[in-house]
Amino acid sequence: MANHKSAIKRIRSNERKRLANRYYAKTMRNALRDFRATEDLKEASERLPKLISQIDRLAKRSVIHKNKAANLKSKCMKKVAKLQ
Repeated sequence: MANHKSAIKRIRSNERKRLANRYYAKTMRNALRDFRATEDLKEASERLPKLISQIDRLAKRSVIHKNKAANLKSKCMKKVAKLQ
């Protein structure tokens, strides 16, 4: 157990950040799942910018790795191109 006041505070803040990161990562995964299930070009084109923005935000905050973000975005763009 932490002995210093600052260490105790750090444990509390880390837990809050961990829960927030889990929420945002799960939200992104759900959006990705819905996007992948889309077969309509118009709907996929509308969802793509929002999904890419979400992925970029998570990569910027180091919730997901920047290379993983790049791979996810690439696969999403390939899917939209394939629907055409």
